[in-house]
Amino acid sequence: MTRWRNTTHDWAAVTDVEHLATIRERADHYAPGGALHLVLEVVAYAADEAADAGAGRCRVALQSDGSVCVSDDGRGTDTRRSEAGVTIKKPVMSTRDLRFFDAPSPPDLADGHPRRGISVVAALSTWLVHTNRRRDGSWTQRYERGVPVTDLVPVEDDGSTGTTVEFLPDLAVLISDPALRERLEVLAWPPPLVVDVTGDGPLAT
Repeated sequence: MTRWRNTTHDWAAVTDVEHLATIRERADHYAPGGALHLVLEVVAYAADEAADAGAGRCRVALQSDGSVCVSDDGRGTDTRRSEAGVTIKKPVMSTRDLRFFDAPSPPDLADGHPRRGISVVAALSTWLVHTNRRRDGSWTQRYERGVPVTDLVPVEDDGSTGTTVEFLPDLAVLISDPALRERLEVLAWPPPLVVDVTGDGPLAT
C-alpha cells in the first residue's frame, strides 16, 4: 500500500479486532454514561471540522427505533487513492484514534469523560452506517460492532459535503438512557459548532 503520513489513524490498518474487543470488554470505561458519550464522540469530529472552517452545523436526530443519526456539514472523512488507483478511506471506525485512545491525558468531552475516538462508537453499536460526502466522491459503509460488513458503496453526489453517522447503541453492553434528549439539549456545545437536537426516539427497546 502507498505510504502516507499518519495523523489521526494508521492508514495501513483496516480492522483492529483486538482494539474493538477491548472496547466492548470495558464498555463502562470507554463509554461511561452509555449512549450520551457515544453521541459526544461523534459530535467531537463535527466540532473539529467547525473549528478548522470557522463555522459548522451538526444535527443529532433521535429516531423511533432507538438509533441515533449525527450529520454535519464538514469536509467529510479523508479518502485517498492508492498507487493501484483504489480508493482508500481513513479507517476511523475500526482502528484507534492515535491522538486520544492511548493518550495519558486525552481531552474531556461535554459529559466530563475522556475523548477516545469514534471507534468507541462503532465497537459499542449493534450496527453503524457511515455516509461520507467529499468533493472527490461520496460513499457509504456499514459496520456491525465495529467490523465493516460491506465495502465502500458509492452514493450519488448531491453537491454537499459532510459526514453522517447513524448507529444503534448496543444495549447488551450499555445501559439505556431514556432521558438522552434532555441531556443533549442542556449541554454547552463547543463554538463555533451549532448543534440541533431533534426527535424523541427511545433508547430502550
